Amino acid sequence: MRILVTGTEGYLGSLLAPELSRRGHDVVGLDTGYFKSGWLYRGTDRTVYTIDQDVREVTQEQLEGFDAIVHMAELSNDPMGDLLGDLTYQVNHKGTVRLAKLAKAAGVQRFIHMSSCSVYGVAEGIVDESSPVNPQTAYADCKALVEKDVSAIADDDFSPTFMRNATAFGASPRMRFDIVLNNLSGLAYTTRKISMTSDGTPWRPLVHAMDIGKAIRCALDAPREAIHNQVFNVGSNEQNYQVRDIAETVAAAFPGCTTEFGAPGADNRSYRVNFDKIHAELPGFSCDWDAASGAEQLSKIFSSIDLDPETFTGRGHTRLKQLEYLLKTKQIDAELLWTVK
Repeated sequence: MRILVTGTEGYLGSLLAPELSRRGHDVVGLDTGYFKSGWLYRGTDRTVYTIDQDVREVTQEQLEGFDAIVHMAELSNDPMGDLLGDLTYQVNHKGTVRLAKLAKAAGVQRFIHMSSCSVYGVAEGIVDESSPVNPQTAYADCKALVEKDVSAIADDDFSPTFMRNATAFGASPRMRFDIVLNNLSGLAYTTRKISMTSDGTPWRPLVHAMDIGKAIRCALDAPREAIHNQVFNVGSNEQNYQVRDIAETVAAAFPGCTTEFGAPGADNRSYRVNFDKIHAELPGFSCDWDAASGAEQLSKIFSSIDLDPETFTGRGHTRLKQLEYLLKTKQIDAELLWTVK
């Protein structure tokens, strides 16, 4: 299968694209390159050819000849949505819908979009793919809007699939320290102390980055009728955690690390997710990792590279800090387009 993966220089794409290539697919990447400085360690035996281009500038002609697109290249996480406001909608919503429409016109049969369990926002009980969405942030709202608008253009020749990933964690050469388990692990290694500003009671589902890649591979391998215009929560029922449990699990993987918690926080997002559908309908999918094994993985890698506080807190591994730097130095303009081609 000939596959275009957008966001190949990101946290997930740098893991997925080489794995698809190892499995015999013809993989091409596309990435605008905001996070080129973010290599943490040498973690792969290969890279794929990557087009250095903003996804908003892709043409229909460039998409012709691909069997599938895995679209990961969006502005990620809630703090960036808060900073960028309407621009988040321009990139993550309108940019993705435009890409999907061009893909359909170019004859691409499968379009896998990285959605998020954050679309559930604040929810009572346990939610599944049929539950109402309740996005609380621009980032999550864009995910919900893309699902609605791209679903509307599905037909016999164009099959979109929406992967609502739980919160990712785990090691990647393009490491991110602005997601919960990875951030707590960095704190545990560099300070030996996890100090929570909240009481840690909200619920979050987690899923390892490699298990997200596994879910995508299963979706690509599945027959069309199994994935056509479908939404899948990506994770496992066993990995719905309260944030305080995540902190305590991480601390256990780093000898000498202590934890402390604060008062209830202002962030009211809390949701538990049911993952039965993906396990039932995508043969071969299961989660190989949990929070404990992911924290142990990070502990070993941090020790092997002797992670220092400057690297942990630096802009190379925090999406918001890196974009703020590129804007401040005028390497990108107010539309987040490169000023020097």
